[in-house]
Amino acid sequence: MAIYENLPVYKQSYDLLLEIYGMSKNMSRDYRYTIGEELKKRIMDLMVCIYHANGSTNEGKGVHLKQAREYIVEIKLYIRLLADLKQISVKRLADLTEKTESVSKQLSAWEKSVRKTDEKKPDSTG
Repeated sequence: MAIYENLPVYKQSYDLLLEIYGMSKNMSRDYRYTIGEELKKRIMDLMVCIYHANGSTNEGKGVHLKQAREYIVEIKLYIRLLADLKQISVKRLADLTEKTESVSKQLSAWEKSVRKTDEKKPDSTG
C-alpha cells in the first residue's frame, strides 16, 4: 500500500484545495460562504475518499473510488457556477477545469485497474 500523501491523485486534489482557498478571499461575501465553502468541503471529501480507497482491499476500493468520482462531478458544477456568477475569471475556470479533469482521469484509471484485478481473481464458489 502506497502512502496516500504520495499518490499523484491525492497531491493534485490537495493543490486544487489550496487554490480554492487562495481564490475564495476574492469572492464576494455571499458566494464565499455558500458556494465557496461547499466547494472546499467537496474537495476535502474527495481527499478522504482517496485516503480510504488507498487503505482498502480491492472490494472496498471500488466503493470509495465511485464516491470520489461523484464528488468530482459536484466540484466541476461548483466551479462552473462560480465562473457563471463572475466570481472567477475564464482563465481561472480553464485552469481549475484542467485540474479537475486530471483528477477525474486518474480516479477513472484507478477504478478500471481495480475492476481488472477483481476480474482476474479466481471464483471461490467453485
